[in-house]
Amino acid sequence: MSSHAQLNPWIICPQPTPQARLRLFCFPYAGGGAAIFRAWAFQLPPEIEVCPIQLPGRENRFSQAPFTRMLALIHALSPALLPLCDRPFAFWGHSMGALVSFELARYWHYRGLACPQHLFLSSHQAPHLPRQGVKMHLLPEAEFIAELRRYNGTPAAILQEPELLELLLPVLRADFAVLETYTYRAGPPLPCAISVFGGDRDAKVSQKQLSAWQIHTQAQFKLRLLAGDHFYLKTQQTKILQAVREDLQCL
Repeated sequence: MSSHAQLNPWIICPQPTPQARLRLFCFPYAGGGAAIFRAWAFQLPPEIEVCPIQLPGRENRFSQAPFTRMLALIHALSPALLPLCDRPFAFWGHSMGALVSFELARYWHYRGLACPQHLFLSSHQAPHLPRQGVKMHLLPEAEFIAELRRYNGTPAAILQEPELLELLLPVLRADFAVLETYTYRAGPPLPCAISVFGGDRDAKVSQKQLSAWQIHTQAQFKLRLLAGDHFYLKTQQTKILQAVREDLQCL
């Protein structure tokens, strides 16, 4: 990876591979940081350079204010990542990361800037569908924490530790604001293939909601359900990376 990338606060690249033929940008879920994708860099072949995205407000960017609106986030991400698209690239996004990566792909493609070779979208309903449920970012703290427990994405040890919670809650609330204030705007489907993943016991996103992503591609569409809930990726990493290798081998 170039020196520009190594100094880029938006990317934490655990295993730089300058000769890689493709970059895989990985977008985390609400409250998550680049560290959740660290192991991927060592388990995918060297021709794929794993580039986890580090959003403000977490890990080494903890002191920076998190974004609360999708458009502002896309406007900041775009110039930070575009210089790294000097070779084929793909996006992987889980939950919030799926929606962010999809909107960034559309933002670039509609402006003739760049387009991923492949989109991997996980545990998020298709963007044109109406969002159901409460607006978590507006809930009082006790109710907000109760909803986090239902998601099963935040470790119980953090939810039970007031000092840790105090640090994490503003980031989570901001991330849910990004999701819950998002408005889909209709546009042409993308030219790249889309692979969608979900947990077969996800109470938040149904198979039908995942299947609906198909209208957003002009190319091949695949849907895979793996064993687990909304955060199946924590236990199904081997199968996920096998699918990523399979879908990228033709590029």
